[in-house]
Amino acid sequence: MADVTLSQLAKSFGTVDVLHGIDLSIASREFVVFVGPSGCGKSTLLRIIAGLEEISSGDLLIDGVRANDLQPVERGTSMVFQSYALYPHMTVAENMTFGLRMAKMPKADIARRLAEAARILQLEPLLDRRPRQLSGGQRQRVAIGRCIVRDPKVFLFDEPLSNLDTALRVQMRIEIARLHRELNATMVYVTHDQVEAMTLADKIVVLRAGRIEQVGAPLELYHAPANKFVAGFIGSPAMNFIPVVLASVGENGITVTLGTSDNLLIPRLPNGPSAPTGRLTLGIRPEHLSLTPQGGTELKLSVQAVERLGSQTFLYGTLADGAWITVEAPGETTFAVGSQVSAWIDPAAVHLFDSHDQALPRIAVP
Repeated sequence: MADVTLSQLAKSFGTVDVLHGIDLSIASREFVVFVGPSGCGKSTLLRIIAGLEEISSGDLLIDGVRANDLQPVERGTSMVFQSYALYPHMTVAENMTFGLRMAKMPKADIARRLAEAARILQLEPLLDRRPRQLSGGQRQRVAIGRCIVRDPKVFLFDEPLSNLDTALRVQMRIEIARLHRELNATMVYVTHDQVEAMTLADKIVVLRAGRIEQVGAPLELYHAPANKFVAGFIGSPAMNFIPVVLASVGENGITVTLGTSDNLLIPRLPNGPSAPTGRLTLGIRPEHLSLTPQGGTELKLSVQAVERLGSQTFLYGTLADGAWITVEAPGETTFAVGSQVSAWIDPAAVHLFDSHDQALPRIAVP
């Protein structure tokens, strides 16, 4: 397997700049996921690694070799697309081995690679079928198998599960994770679904408007987002954001005033990218709001919608100033639309963002 290095990589389409000086290192055998909203540049970045888009400036190294001018076939990469792109008139075996046959590989080597890929993906009973005789999940496995037989240095996945229903998406996530463990391969995966990112990745790269906002392990991004954008993008349901006013700064943290005129001491250091002044933003995840008093600050909300998911119930409500708040509650919670609910903030779970939306660092617990 190979490592991949991007150095000051930029991409423009005419006068439109879509990637801005991307610096990123992907270690050999690492599973890296690119996430971000539509139009952030994640698929363009993947296509550049594959050789399907030209680089405007900067460098791409694959296994230490500068790949800017290498043809796709010379890069040692193989890509699984959002659409299966299978030939309808060919069998599963013919689809998986088409590239090898075009490359005039010896028949014995083709048969060996096909048998190994079919074993890994549990496709042996399906090798004589045609795509129309397969389910969506089976077609996606064939598309992955077409990559495996090429024995690439780097696997590239461009939103491969977006055409599948919910149950199949869960099943294929498990299969892709198992595939990574079995092949011990370098994989780069693009998705707009942060659940896929959290469950599959060794490392997540969060992109916005062609720039990297943060790189880190899934739980690192979840518990220590670098800024408000990452905090709101990682996690489902999204983090709640409440405007607050700076009251004071002390050695024990930062005291802020909520719209209710209540003060809350937050264990955050006042040494972020900018000194905290005036208006700040308090972030709290739905699971860190409690419906039972815990000694923290109370929020009173009017329930506007209820989602009952069995083991969990999500309450969506508004504060007195109209701000929307989501609360995660036990599944047996009986609150209905129109109810008045009190939720308590755990100060230790609060995130605080300065006027530039950058996170203020947490005070270390002795």
